[in-house]
Amino acid sequence: MSETPGGFRALLRSGAALAVAMAVMNVATYGYTVLVAHLVGPSDFGAFSAIMGVLLVVNVLSLGLQATGARRISAEPASAAAVERVVLTVSYRSALVLALALAALAPVLDAVLRLDSIPTALLVAVTAAPLTVMGGQAGVLQGERRWGPLALVYLAQGVGRVGAGIGFLLVWRTEFAAVLGVAIGAWLPVLIGYVALRRSRPATTASVVSASGLMREVAGSSQALLAFFALSNADILLARAVLDDHTAGLYAAGLILVKAILFLPQFVAVIAFPSMATQGASSSTLVKALLVALALGLCGMVGTLLLPDLALVFVGGSDFEEVKSQLWLFALVGTLLSMVQLLLYSALARQQWRAILAIWATLVALLCSAPFVHSLDGLVTLVLGLDAALFLVLVTVALLGRSTTAAREPADART
Repeated sequence: MSETPGGFRALLRSGAALAVAMAVMNVATYGYTVLVAHLVGPSDFGAFSAIMGVLLVVNVLSLGLQATGARRISAEPASAAAVERVVLTVSYRSALVLALALAALAPVLDAVLRLDSIPTALLVAVTAAPLTVMGGQAGVLQGERRWGPLALVYLAQGVGRVGAGIGFLLVWRTEFAAVLGVAIGAWLPVLIGYVALRRSRPATTASVVSASGLMREVAGSSQALLAFFALSNADILLARAVLDDHTAGLYAAGLILVKAILFLPQFVAVIAFPSMATQGASSSTLVKALLVALALGLCGMVGTLLLPDLALVFVGGSDFEEVKSQLWLFALVGTLLSMVQLLLYSALARQQWRAILAIWATLVALLCSAPFVHSLDGLVTLVLGLDAALFLVLVTVALLGRSTTAAREPADART
């Protein structure tokens, strides 16, 4: 299936509301974190940050459900109703199992994270449940290209957290109140997703959708996204291990720019994924999405070169003056990671599971090489080189590799 001229531009225009909603979500999330830091103090903020870190890892199941649901519906639109029912059923069951498991592990989390509060640890389970359900709902909306309702889901994720969180923090300035705001706010996008998906759908016999086959794909997608999450966050942990505290702090400041540029083209991955997952789709959507990510990244990199003082304010101010001359390198790392993320979603869309091994291999290479690095320049250069090599491998697989979707889905249907 070839893409019509201007089709990708129309796709971007249709996703404009989604881009704004995701931007608001990210700003709200960042703003809430800053607010918590100012209101609860260093000790409680450390506990809050630790719980947010756990939720980031737990959320890969939600992202796996979203990717699988969107891919299945895009690949077989005639079976959308059947896929939707199975995706939502699997989402509800997964949310329940995950919440129960995390509740059982609450004493362990309390001890490991040094929370000194079992109720706070239990909020991880309370938050994980709606996040998981939202992943399934978002996957259905994404696969059906219903950008308006999907934008509202993303918007609610950010606004719900801020609204509920501020309310609780006005009463109790503790990490429990801050996490409770996140937990309660996480149910708002679920409510919006439920309303958007509650309309009746005609039954179809186009194909049989296997819950077990879908769950296997969710597991595969989740581990792939976990690999990318680990790769894109490992260097800050390694910086703490191989650099002195001051230099590690400078590196952490540079990573603020990396994350900003990584998340900037995130909406492109969301709107391009269904097109990449459509059976018989060409690689033109991926190529154009990569060009958009590259253009946005280059704008960020040029901005750091032309306006280094402004970029320095963004990453922490004059206390981090020593890293100003290297900020363009961090912008380049963010650009590469944003394109690697697009290539990861391309691999998930086409079920090219071998491509995922390259991400794990890059992570292993980073872990093995980092102990031999003892400077900021050395670490950022190492990360840059490994990310560039990974990009070349993934783009080769994406453009020359063969999709395994067609071979897998009939087998899943018979499972």
